[in-house]
Amino acid sequence: MDFQLSDDQRALRSGMRDLLGAVFDRDRLRAAVERDGALDRSLWRELGAAGFFALRLPEEAGGVGLGLPEAVLLFEEAGRALLPGPLVATHLAAGLVKGAAEGEAVVTAVAADQPVAHLAEADAVLVVGLPGEAAGLPGEEAFGETLSGEALRAFVAAARPVRSMDPLTPLHRASADAKPAPAASERTRADAERVPAATERAPAHAGRLRFEAALLTAAEQLGSAARTTEAAVQHAGDREQFGSPIGSFQAVKHLCADMLARTEPARAAVYAAAVTGDPAEIAAAKLLADEAAVRNARDCLQIHGGMGFTWEADVHLHLKRAWLRAASWLTGAGAEELLAAGLGTAGRLPRSSAAYGRPVPEAGGGG
Repeated sequence: MDFQLSDDQRALRSGMRDLLGAVFDRDRLRAAVERDGALDRSLWRELGAAGFFALRLPEEAGGVGLGLPEAVLLFEEAGRALLPGPLVATHLAAGLVKGAAEGEAVVTAVAADQPVAHLAEADAVLVVGLPGEAAGLPGEEAFGETLSGEALRAFVAAARPVRSMDPLTPLHRASADAKPAPAASERTRADAERVPAATERAPAHAGRLRFEAALLTAAEQLGSAARTTEAAVQHAGDREQFGSPIGSFQAVKHLCADMLARTEPARAAVYAAAVTGDPAEIAAAKLLADEAAVRNARDCLQIHGGMGFTWEADVHLHLKRAWLRAASWLTGAGAEELLAAGLGTAGRLPRSSAAYGRPVPEAGGGG
């Protein structure tokens, strides 16, 4: 069995890298930082026109008709470029919120007690996964409703801004009184059954959307980890001390090797989870990708030395975004609990192939 990317998948990834290089280069990245993370609507529409948000919608619904493995490749490139905005939420909302697939609408998401990104600029808020059990564990998911219009304005008015570690991601904390309740909408169950049919994504397990979001976030982390590895290696080859490139020093070699050794297992885990759609594999992929993104950014910063700590360098932006993503959708603690639950027969987990909509029989306690 061949697990290499197909020619079409390689072309898709290359095309997205070229597009982002043209529409979101370093100058536009820095301009976004100066705007305190305010979204560029023209960039959002460019992404929509390229099929970024409609990638998994069927062609008859105006989408591209591809699957989760291809979406992972695009989100990996977005992570490399530090592309800002609620990309995951808008991608999930394609076909559910008018204009989301085309990039005409910005959709963010509220999930459990996590802060809401880009709330002030959102045209809609997707209510995703408000589990009654520990965060990140599959259980009753409140797909509930999409907040827009008056409901959205009331939700935004009740929220308060909170300080974000990432200058490209403004955050709000939803008011406890304003949070949508899982049972508040009579459409909850109907929507949960209807939405997969509309988007050709099977409801393989409760919490499906939360796990899809976690996997796409892991793909962004993977892209960031790969980019900081490349930046560290390039700097180690260019920067000289004592008449030699610092990359010739053993300690620096070890740091670069460790970065690669974290990135490639994370890549394998993310790609595999995209094919199986299994919640335990997604949890493992998120753990590995989070570690790779955070630790690689730290090591990249160390290799850059004093320059790496300056505002003018981009290394700190990767580190701050990696910290923020690590706390999004599926936290480290939640992923560890999910994996631990799969080790015993008492914690049997439903298995699925969400990427292709095919149910897979439940497996035993081995995970």
